[in-house]
Amino acid sequence: MTQVIAIDGPGGSGKSTVSRLLAERLGAVHLDTGAFYRAATLAALRAGVDLEDGEAVTAEVARHRLEQEAGRMLLDGEDVSADIRTPEVDRSVSVVSAYPEVRRLMVDAQRDWVRRRGGTAVVEGRDIGTVVFPAASLKVFLEASPEERARRRARESGLDAEAVQRELRRRDRLDRSRATSPLRPADDAVVIDTTELSVDEVVDRIIAALGRVGEASPPK
Repeated sequence: MTQVIAIDGPGGSGKSTVSRLLAERLGAVHLDTGAFYRAATLAALRAGVDLEDGEAVTAEVARHRLEQEAGRMLLDGEDVSADIRTPEVDRSVSVVSAYPEVRRLMVDAQRDWVRRRGGTAVVEGRDIGTVVFPAASLKVFLEASPEERARRRARESGLDAEAVQRELRRRDRLDRSRATSPLRPADDAVVIDTTELSVDEVVDRIIAALGRVGEASPPK
């Protein structure tokens, strides 16, 4: 039986850490869709494309082969896992990811990635339950207080927490207001506030929700 678990949420909500541990506990593959957008942004930056020119950005992104293997993000076979986490990519990814044609390219690539791995995966991102896999077995939307999200990101990056919080607010505004695939919970998503929860506690709640979905499903 194929099974996609969609984990959505804003930056700093814990979706990457949670989805990786969840995949490990379920024995499933894990897909970080945000890495695809970051790799696309890196490709555009390397080519010197004007990021305000949506057609040029889309054309450049379409030239490249994006793949994820064993937790590594590959751009035309090159491991760019570290390169896609730079401040320059951080600042630019919300611009690139807002273009509808870029999003269509990424959605096609992400669906194909899951299909080639048998259709069972834990998939994290910002529009998984609403756009990429609207028929997912379980949809989860993680959130946390702005202060906690900034604290987590600052701890990861070593940057000033106030600066991180300003950047998170900017990214949230862009993600939630874009015309194509805005960041929002799916109507049937399980919403979990992770502010006061450990990673294990969040994963336990998701597994419990998955069990309830299974109990509610009619026998095949």
